Amino acid sequence: MDPVYLRLRKRARQIVSTYPTPRFYIDFDQATRRSRALFDSEPLIAELREFVAENVDDNFGHGMAHADKVSLDAGTLMIIEGRRAGYHGDRMPRRVLVAQCAGLLHDIKRKSHNHAAAGAAYARIVLQSYRLSADEIEDICRAILNHEAFKKTVTITDPDGLLVSDCLYDADKFRWGPDNFSDTLWSMIASFSPPLKQFIKRYPQGLAALTRIKSTFRTATGIEYGPQFIDLGLAIGEELYQTILKDFAP
Repeated sequence: MDPVYLRLRKRARQIVSTYPTPRFYIDFDQATRRSRALFDSEPLIAELREFVAENVDDNFGHGMAHADKVSLDAGTLMIIEGRRAGYHGDRMPRRVLVAQCAGLLHDIKRKSHNHAAAGAAYARIVLQSYRLSADEIEDICRAILNHEAFKKTVTITDPDGLLVSDCLYDADKFRWGPDNFSDTLWSMIASFSPPLKQFIKRYPQGLAALTRIKSTFRTATGIEYGPQFIDLGLAIGEELYQTILKDFAP
């Protein structure tokens, strides 16, 4: 990465560190901890995560670190929303497992054309060798198929399958907040290495795209808490932009 971008990334991360933790993680601390505990203790997740680490298309900041974060937040959302849906006993951890599998695999074909469809098709093949039912595999694959923003979705009539899809989507879009400026943006820069002048010219368009995502969250929890992720991202992005114009612009 060009030294100027290394300096910009350092400054961006300094800015991110001055902003508060999204309220989602504070208000749902117990659910977040439980998702992490299930993620860390489930052998199937460990096996699948090893596969993903070896095969994910690490592109535009959507590699293993991104997959882990989406998987954990999808699990947290499933715990929250699953309670509302009446999940109890062994059903809850099993549905969390399904949501976390979807999170790990959702960008497995990130570099492919129409990566959601390609990823869903690939996941369907991969998951045949895992201890998952046909219905669980179907839920995971349809969630992957529906995880892109501003794209036509496949209708899911089964409430349980729809919940997996919605949890994955919202967890993925949470990353459009502070994570966008601490990690994702710089992975994109590393992939493309654009001239600084071009980067500055296109920067406002990127902020506009963040604004559009605010109204797309799907779960009740995502609709309530997702916009704050985006508002934090927008505030960080605007502060960084002013820093770029003041201290880095040619």
